Amino acid sequence: MTDELLDIVNNEDIVTGQEMRSTVHQLGLQHRGVHVFLFTRDGKMLIQKRSADRASSPSRLDCSVSEHVKAGESYLNAAVRGMKEEMGVTGIEINLLVRFRMNYGLNDNEISQLYEGIVEPEKVKFDPVEIEEIGYYSMDKLQTMIRDEKIKFCGWFVQILNWYLGKPAEMTILD
Repeated sequence: MTDELLDIVNNEDIVTGQEMRSTVHQLGLQHRGVHVFLFTRDGKMLIQKRSADRASSPSRLDCSVSEHVKAGESYLNAAVRGMKEEMGVTGIEINLLVRFRMNYGLNDNEISQLYEGIVEPEKVKFDPVEIEEIGYYSMDKLQTMIRDEKIKFCGWFVQILNWYLGKPAEMTILD
């Protein structure tokens, strides 16, 4: 994973400085992230399994797209970039659902936005360096998988999905 410059933000999501990603995570500085839930036309969510060599949550199931927002980049542009880099898809209309603050793990504090959109599965060409495999699951199936403790999910994905389904979630909604 290459180091990248990230904006540091306060609790109001105002940029207060910039640091390299490695420093941000070493010091626990609050930064920005985006997630995209991509669905097929029949309502199944595209889920990725992170590759085993990822620094954070290796080999765990995650949102369709999860990205850091680079310094000076908008949330929307980061989401569009993430869809292209991680899933090889472009031209997808996405809608903003929520902006929230959450602790993603040790020294990983983010303000993030969640988007959703529709994807045509035949157009998806995921990045095999970052992603081990993908799958498409109904909400019922995802909830069953989460309850099965043998299947490992990224903690943030479980919390975001809980919010999406109207369940209690360990995140602070900002707007």
